[in-house]
Parts: sequence; C-alpha cells; structure tokens
Amino acid sequence: MRVHASDFAEPVAVAVAIIIAVSLWQGMKRGAPGSAKHLLLFLWETVCTIASLALAVRFATAFGPVVESRLMDADLRPPAGEMDNWSLAWHTFITGVRDFSLLRFGLLFLIGYLVIRLLLRLLAAAALTLVAGAGSKAGALRMRAPAAAPGGALSRAAGAALGFVHGGGRALVLMAALFVYVSLLPNAPLAARIESSPLYREASDRLLEPVAGGVMAEQGPVLSRAVEAEFRRILLRRYEIIDRDVPDDIREAALRITAGAKDDEAKARALYDWVGTRIAYDWDKADAYTERGEWREQTPEDTFRTRRGVCIDIARLYAVMARSAGLEARVVTGLGADGRGGFGPHAWNEVRAGEQWIPLDATWATSGDWFNPPDFDRTHVRET
Repeated sequence: MRVHASDFAEPVAVAVAIIIAVSLWQGMKRGAPGSAKHLLLFLWETVCTIASLALAVRFATAFGPVVESRLMDADLRPPAGEMDNWSLAWHTFITGVRDFSLLRFGLLFLIGYLVIRLLLRLLAAAALTLVAGAGSKAGALRMRAPAAAPGGALSRAAGAALGFVHGGGRALVLMAALFVYVSLLPNAPLAARIESSPLYREASDRLLEPVAGGVMAEQGPVLSRAVEAEFRRILLRRYEIIDRDVPDDIREAALRITAGAKDDEAKARALYDWVGTRIAYDWDKADAYTERGEWREQTPEDTFRTRRGVCIDIARLYAVMARSAGLEARVVTGLGADGRGGFGPHAWNEVRAGEQWIPLDATWATSGDWFNPPDFDRTHVRET
C-alpha cells in the first residue's frame, strides 16, 4: 500500500498514524512478553466479535417472530389523556418494536450481541483461571529463582515490533468500520470526506472491496433505504400516538363539516374540501427545512389554529379530523411528483370507505381535484 507524505494531512491518515504510534509506544513499554500477550488478546477479541455478530444474527432471526407474537397479544393501547414525554417515547418504542421488523431485528440483535459477548468473556476468564491454577506450582518454583532484569533493549525492540503489528490490526478494524459506515450511509456526515481520503481509498480498493465490496455494493444501498424508510415510519408512529388526543375545537369542527354527509365517502370528501381550501401551504417552513435543515415541529392543533402547514402537517390534521368524524384514516408518506419530472418527499392520506381505501391529497387541493383521482399512484409513490 503506497501512502504519500501529503496524505497525512487528512483525518483518516492522522487517526491511523495515532493508532500505530500509540501501539508502538505501548509495545515498547510492555516489552516482548507483554506485547505478545496483548496481541493475542486482540486476536481473541476479534474472533469473539465475529462469532458474537454471527450468533446475534441467528438469535434475532429466531426470536423475532416470538417477540412479535407476544407483543401482538399484549394490550399496548396508550392511556387516555395527554401523555408526558417518557410515556410517549415508551409507547412509540414498544409499538414500533411490535410493528416494524427492522427495529425489532435491530433491538434483538443488540441484546443478543451483548449477552453473547458477556458469555464469551466469562468463558475466557474461567479458562484463564483454570490455566493459572494449573500453573501455580510452577510459578511458585520460578519465583524462587533470581528475577531477570526487565525491560532490556532486545525485549523493548521486540515489543515495539509486536505493537506495530497490533496497531496495524487496529487500523484495519477502523478502516472496516469506516467502509461499512460509508457504504450504508453515503449521505451521512463526514462520509464524503472519508471517501476522499487517499489512505481510505487505498485500503478500500486493495483490502476491503475484494472481501466485501460486492455484498456492500448490492445490499448496502438497499439496507440503507430500508433503514431510512423504517425510521420515517417510526416518527410517523410517534405522530399517531400524539394525535390520538383530539382537541375539542377540532372535533367540533369535524362533526360540523360532516353533519350533512350521507356516507363515509361523502364525509371524507367534505373534510378534503374544507382542509384543502382552508389550510395554506407554509413555504417559509418548507424553505427553512430544505435550505437550512431547520425543522419546525407543529401539532394538528397548531395547523388548525394558524391555518398553515407543510404536507405532513396538513395530512396529520386531515387524519385527526377524519377520525373525529368516525372515519378510519391514515397518514401515508412517500414520494410526490414535483411538476418538473422528478419526485420529492411527500405526505398524503387514505380513508376507508366501505371495503376500500380512498387516496386523497389535501395539500394539492388548490391545484386540482386530488380526491381519489384516476392514476393517483402515478404522482404519489408510497413507501413500502
């Protein structure tokens, strides 16, 4: 692996240099016996980590359906009235574990990994205790002999060499972790800077790509999109729990608007017309998010009171009003056509009328009739 002097100005090279320098210093300080011991411990930790990861995957796969079944049978309805932040977080989390497969798998994987690592550590400690007990007699005999002078030059040199090998292993682990981070989260903070590192590219091309590049190239983007979509669904679940407690003014308005409707579809249409013509799109809020990453959280009551909101705010208000009128309604997230041949993040609603779910988009109501139009799915792509 060729590394130029100019490469050491960037963070990845600096991190690797620090790791190797610290390992060299530790090796010289410990001498040959101590360095050999720590190198063996490092190799053992690496083997334990790989084994724990593999077994944790099996654990999560095996027990995922069991946990899902138990949570389905449990009564997880949120309590009546307003919830504090801890209760909200708990109900969002536990219902997310019940309903979202990736979250459930991730939680079981983490639990399995930690338990298996703990068991392996206890097993290793027990084995070392047995070995130490068996060699105690020989150790006592050696203690009677004159002690050798510690820290000789040869021992320090050998320790430094072993420390260098140890540092190389640590650096390779760092590179592997960065490789997984960049592959799964290409748009994450520092991902572009890591990829631009000459040292990282060299290690990736020569060592990591031949081993895992094909798998990460094929499965990495798929997994990344799945995790991102599931995270959005978890946030949506949080909104559902918050929005279950409908303020009186919204409930009264929904009942008044749908008072003359003859069936569920007519109720849904009346609410669509009201929300679509009364709630203006909040371009200031949208620009603050797209240009500065500033998200202004608001509740359906805020949207109802201010008569302004972006697509998710309008969809949440519609869902709350529909439920207040006795309808089954849900917020749907996905991609919406942007009018320029592309798509962007969007939210809309679906309402049950009879045996079918009717799609509607109150955010777009001022640009046409978006209450169950033909080819709705050509302009709205829901997350799967």
